[in-house]
Amino acid sequence: MTTLTATISGAAMKDYLASIEKLRRDAAEAALIRDLAADQTKREMFDRLCTHLSTLANELEKAARGQEAAKGAA
Repeated sequence: MTTLTATISGAAMKDYLASIEKLRRDAAEAALIRDLAADQTKREMFDRLCTHLSTLANELEKAARGQEAAKGAA
């Protein structure tokens, strides 16, 4: 078992899940602001922010699943 895998505990997994949820909420909020923005520049900026936050959430979720799978295989 690697050191990284050994450090992923139940509490750490809850932290991962909480972070993923927060990123998804922030992405949804950015999308809402994007949709309400009257200025094209602001719409584009909040669209990039929404995309970025969604990508971060997806990558974190993928990492958490990988850690969970590695822990289960050990």
